[in-house]
Amino acid sequence: MAQETIFLPVLALAALTFLVLLFIPLRRFRAVAAGHVTAADFALGESANVPPNVSLPNRDYMNLLAVNLAWAYVALRAVHSLVHISVNHVIARLSLFAISNFVLIALWVVFGMRVTAA
Repeated sequence: MAQETIFLPVLALAALTFLVLLFIPLRRFRAVAAGHVTAADFALGESANVPPNVSLPNRDYMNLLAVNLAWAYVALRAVHSLVHISVNHVIARLSLFAISNFVLIALWVVFGMRVTAA
């Protein structure tokens, strides 16, 4: 088996994420066209007027983003560890550590937004 096959799950998750992302505007435009909601209902995210079938793709997409952020953090920390215990290149280590922390901050921001929105 080729080593590149390890990236197939990543590609599959990316494809799923983009597919779900396409459903967000489709459902929103349909709901606005049908008169169920107005554009103002999406001005600050989604108002309470947004029907569940319209908000579900957005919620699913946010979950996929959180999963991607979590895996990105793990991957970056794993590469950081690999650099640390192998070549121990300080600038590479620092860069990986900094990027992983930005990803971690993004993950906590997504989590915080969900907790405060509930």
